[in-house]
Formats: sequence, structure tokens, C-alpha cells
Amino acid sequence: MTAQRTALDNDRWHFNHGPIDIVAEAHGDRYAVAAAHDAAWARFSHVLEELVQELPLLRLPVTDKLRPRGVIARRMWDACAAFSPMFITPMAAVAGAVAQELMPFYERPGIERAWINNGGDIALHLAPGQCARVGVFADIARFDWRENSGLLTTDGQFELRADQPVRGVATSGWRGRSFSLGIADSVTVLAATAAQADAAATVIANAVDVDDPAIRRRPANECKDNSDLGDTLVTVDVPPLAPSQVRSALDTGAICAKVLQKGGLVWAVLLVCQWQWKLVEPLCSKALRSKLPKTVGSVFA
Repeated sequence: MTAQRTALDNDRWHFNHGPIDIVAEAHGDRYAVAAAHDAAWARFSHVLEELVQELPLLRLPVTDKLRPRGVIARRMWDACAAFSPMFITPMAAVAGAVAQELMPFYERPGIERAWINNGGDIALHLAPGQCARVGVFADIARFDWRENSGLLTTDGQFELRADQPVRGVATSGWRGRSFSLGIADSVTVLAATAAQADAAATVIANAVDVDDPAIRRRPANECKDNSDLGDTLVTVDVPPLAPSQVRSALDTGAICAKVLQKGGLVWAVLLVCQWQWKLVEPLCSKALRSKLPKTVGSVFA
């Protein structure tokens, strides 16, 4: 298994190596963009090997006794350590940490804006005066390309500016690639870094929950061999719930999000469950708004 890359167009490349699947996009001077893509690719080709070397440690709960050595592994550990003593392993931040590792190659003169999208967990670069339009897909299970033109219909979108303290976006939910303890269709987090956003999205999505025997849960290690969650019960099916139950679950998740926000771990959070939603807006601004629906050429435009 070797790393592979494919040019999607002049601005975008697809990097793939085993479970790591990245779309890197940048805008600006074409020579600067090309050089950044080449440098990011050179770094990307070694990422999986480095993580595999420390995988047994990264699957263990974060503690003060053990700390990984690799730069990406340490970033994962540091992002998750902020949520200790709750049960969390560094794997909660792996996608965001990998995206974040590649971003410095794009933070160079001539590049106006760039994003590394690792399966929906995103690191951003915005030069002064630049902005990015972020599309939100509320239900991860419905993610699909709707037209041959490549246009993606999103459930909402908002704009991030260079002067805002957000360089990471991540989404988590029970239907996503990773397991969740909660029932959220999606929890989208804006944070200072991609690793922080990734870990926080996991924690908040776990908190969006309600007690109902109709919700099916199974031990994580029965759903996937060698899961870092061991025999922890994870959500595998959520039937239609009463609106009051959904509101209660979202309220619980929003309380968690606000605690993390006051601690400086997140900037803003959008929580969605069965077509109800709650928005935890930035403490310093009411500028974040969701517009429904919109069609954009990509998740970022």
C-alpha cells in the first residue's frame, strides 16, 4: 500500500494513503500553489507510517503518564488532553491533526487561502483580508453528489474571515466514519485548530443523547476490531424520536458546547438531530448565521 495523489484541477489535489483521504485546495499565485501542493504531498507520504508506529499508544485513554513522540501523535494527544479526565483517546483528533500537519506548507507568500479537508475535518489558511464560505451538511448519512456538474447542495453555509480565531472545522455524529456515544446527526465545531475542532466535535456529539430503549447500541469492539473504545457502547441505530426527546438531547449537547466555549476550546458549534438544531454562537459576536438552503461548488467557495 503506497500513498497516491491525483490532480482534480489546477487548485485541488486528492491525497490518499490507506484510511487517510484528503482533498487539498489552494488559491493564489499558481507557482506558489504548485510548490505548496508538492511540499504537502512530500510530507503526506510519510504520515501513515508515523502514526502506525505509535498506534497502540494512540488507542489508549489520554493520561499524564504516557505521551507519544511523533509530532502528529503529540498534536492528537494535546488536543484530547484538554478534555481529560473524561474518557477520550488521541484517536478522537487524528483526522484534524493530520489535516493540520499539512497546512503550514500553504502558509507562504502568494497563497491567499487554502484548506485541507480530511474526510470533513478541515484545516484552514486565510491570508489577511481573505474569507472562506463553509457549507454545512446536517445529516452525514445523506451526503451525496447530486449532479454531474459536481455541485453540492448543502443544508446551510456561513462565512469565516481571516480576522476571526478559526482555523479548524470538524463534524461528528453517530452516522459518521467514527463511532459516537450520542444520537446527533451532526455536530459541527469551529475552533482555533483542526485537531481541537476534531476532538471537541467528538465530545459534544457524545453529549447529544437521551435515554430511550429504542436506540440501539453495541460495544465498539463488536462493530470494529481493535477499536480504541473497547467495549464502550456506541450508537448503531436511532429511530424517529419524539420532538421533546430530540430537544432534550440537543439541550444537553449545547450545555456541553457552552462549557467548552467558556474554556476557550471552541468558538462556535452547530448541533443537528432529526431536523432540529441548536446554534451555540461565538461569545464575542452574533455574526454567525445559517442560510437554508444554498448550492455551492464545493464545501468551501
